[in-house]
Amino acid sequence: MDLSEDLPTLTDGDALQAACPPEAAIGALRGALRSGLDPSAGPPRTHVPTSAGQLLLMPAEHGAYAGVKVAGVAPGNPARGLPRITGLYLLLDAATLRPLALLDGPRLTLVRTSAVSALAVDHLAPPDAGRMLVFGTGPQAVAHAAAVHAVRPLRRLDVAGRRPEAVAACVRSCAGLGLPARAAASASPRGADLVVCCTSATEPLFDGAELEEHATVVAMGSHTTDARETDDATVRRAAVVVEDVGAALREAGDVVIPHRAGLLPRERLHTLADLVTGRLDVPAGPRFFKSVGMAWQDLAVAARVHERTRA
Repeated sequence: MDLSEDLPTLTDGDALQAACPPEAAIGALRGALRSGLDPSAGPPRTHVPTSAGQLLLMPAEHGAYAGVKVAGVAPGNPARGLPRITGLYLLLDAATLRPLALLDGPRLTLVRTSAVSALAVDHLAPPDAGRMLVFGTGPQAVAHAAAVHAVRPLRRLDVAGRRPEAVAACVRSCAGLGLPARAAASASPRGADLVVCCTSATEPLFDGAELEEHATVVAMGSHTTDARETDDATVRRAAVVVEDVGAALREAGDVVIPHRAGLLPRERLHTLADLVTGRLDVPAGPRFFKSVGMAWQDLAVAARVHERTRA
């Protein structure tokens, strides 16, 4: 049986991003949640050890589509001049499971992760929030700055990182997108309306006691239980929103560590779906969104890319 006619061509990273800018990706995620998608209904991320690292398998189904992302994490790749994260996304017709589209996995992850964060910011941050402090200097930091700018036009963007040359490169990338970027004078969140963490840090990046009372914090840099970008003071002070309570308690060190210490009981965890659908009234004070990345997000954005590129 010849299946070659069923195999779609690859939508590369640049074509994917052109077809689905931040506004479109945010809209796809918002639409999925408002249409009744239940993030808790999907299977958890599968981790498969390999000799080079691990494979992550992330299948999902919703509405007219199903799909699966296969991502490789190869810690030794950067020394070879290769990306640490590899992978592809296969989008399928839900009724027949016939392949519809094949997409660049790392770029899809970049687009959907920053869009999820921006969606949370759009529902958590005050309308005039325009001063952002971003921790991290890599592609996610730049993508997050652009996506947040789509929902809260930035008046100031401070970039904090460990290496001055990486900070300078990130500032140039953000400035190239028309963002008011500069190197952060310090790692303090004082004066910031938005604090966005896009790092591989395993220890807290800032003192949560210094957060402004109206601040919104986003942390997306880890999905392991022993790593965290935020401290106990942040979770004590903030209303905490996660993509899914079960996923957060399985994978999010920013949630798991204070939860195990008795500082963050389960009943204090709110969900992004409740926020987006209006079932949650966020209390006053700082707000904190912690994401780990879920398969439904890849599916929603991949479907939007497919619909926009075939039109």
